[in-house]
Amino acid sequence: MKVVLDLTKLVADGKITAAQARELQSLAGTDTSLLAISIMMAFGVIAIAAGILALLPTIATALAIGLVLVAAGLAVALWAGPQWSLLGTALTITGALISAGGIFGLSPVHWVAFAAAAALFLGLAVAIRSGLLSALAVLALGGLMGSSTGYDFATYFLEVQEPSITIAVFSLLALAAYLVGRKAPADYERVAFTFSRISLVMVNFGFWVGSLWGDNPGHSWRPGSPPEHHIPDLVFVAGWAVALVAVGVWAARVNRRFVVNMAATFGAIHFYTQWFERLGAAPLTITLAGLIVVAIAVGLWRYNAIPQRAPMAV
Repeated sequence: MKVVLDLTKLVADGKITAAQARELQSLAGTDTSLLAISIMMAFGVIAIAAGILALLPTIATALAIGLVLVAAGLAVALWAGPQWSLLGTALTITGALISAGGIFGLSPVHWVAFAAAAALFLGLAVAIRSGLLSALAVLALGGLMGSSTGYDFATYFLEVQEPSITIAVFSLLALAAYLVGRKAPADYERVAFTFSRISLVMVNFGFWVGSLWGDNPGHSWRPGSPPEHHIPDLVFVAGWAVALVAVGVWAARVNRRFVVNMAATFGAIHFYTQWFERLGAAPLTITLAGLIVVAIAVGLWRYNAIPQRAPMAV
């Protein structure tokens, strides 16, 4: 646990002595020096890897460099001591991303590459207890089911090819990861909860796309085949609203603030999407929508201002 202390104020208030303040300052100085060294070493190693990859720009080179960085990062993270954890984490994450790129380049089958990348990210997330790699594992699983993002000039894209399947799969994954996180040791709790939270984001993405166009489950896996079962968009509109309210109420009751904020955020997105999809953009609708969202934001701000308590055991 990292704690921020104002040593000057603590000494002035008589909470600690000047000698204790100097001792704490010396400890902080050592920690800061190691942090700076770790950052410099990480940038240096990454620059060397980038240089080699520029000299030998092949997929095999990328995969080899990625695996070497992963091995080096794991060695530092697991055996060099906690003071070098930043360096080990940086090398492992960089190596994982480069390795995943190599896997995509070498694998001719789309779903195999995403499955391998997800397994790599998740395994390394557990090994070094990285929330970022845990989140990347969820995104790779989303790609496995055809979800992606895109960018063009001043335009962003979100693609969810299978809204119903995305909602079902990631709902189960979010629940499973949450239950694992409640029972896991403290070092692994963050990994599991991050996986659960990003899975919930994917669930909301599925509802968002489904609420606009409905869904024909499995259509992306049967190209050219006529749709067999169509789910209307209004089913997603109603289901999303019910899910947001239910999850938001549960999260507030057990003090899961991230989930409360996420439910409120996607609630606003849902509201805006359906408001303008059904009513269109007019001066009156825009004004009313703005007032309602401001009210939601004020309520969310007041909720987050409440002192946090320990989550209930559920």
